[in-house]
Amino acid sequence: MSVKKFVVGCFDDEKTLFPAVKNTRKAGYKIHDVYTPFPIHGLDHAMGLRDTSLHTAGFIYALTGTTTALTFMSWVFTKDWPLNIGGKPHFPLPAFIPIVFELTVLCAAVGMVLTFCYLCQLAPFVTKDHFHLRATDDLFVMPIEVTDKTNVEEVKAFFKNAGAVEVFEKEAETGWWLGRYDKAKKAFEKEEIVTA
Repeated sequence: MSVKKFVVGCFDDEKTLFPAVKNTRKAGYKIHDVYTPFPIHGLDHAMGLRDTSLHTAGFIYALTGTTTALTFMSWVFTKDWPLNIGGKPHFPLPAFIPIVFELTVLCAAVGMVLTFCYLCQLAPFVTKDHFHLRATDDLFVMPIEVTDKTNVEEVKAFFKNAGAVEVFEKEAETGWWLGRYDKAKKAFEKEEIVTA
């Protein structure tokens, strides 16, 4: 995993966070993510994130379930084990409807949950760097990735002018890794904190 450097700005109010996110994008800084203690309506659009494709994945999983059910039952009743039951047809489509429906819903639901967990990097024993301890409590945390063109002091001043209550630099893993916080390096190290 690659370790990258970030300048982290912490805000204490979502009314301060929204203009800061918009101004950060206008200034051309690369926002790594925004961590909030509760969901904020419209933050994804302010960050410039595209709409999710989870519904498309759900449709594909549902189509897979429908196709699997129809294909398997038609193969069993016409080729593998055809039975003459009272002269009824070997391909009784109305009788297949409940099983087709159940497999469609099962594949769509399980597939969407697994896709959601993969996209959000949620799994047992998966750990990620935390940018601030209070990100899940009462602070809104926005890390900006430091590149070769980024002036760190300029970003810190930008955050202070945007209304950040805390600004600090942090080196963090950009992805996730398998492990535990108590066995790996210390998850919450002391950072240099600059109050506004």
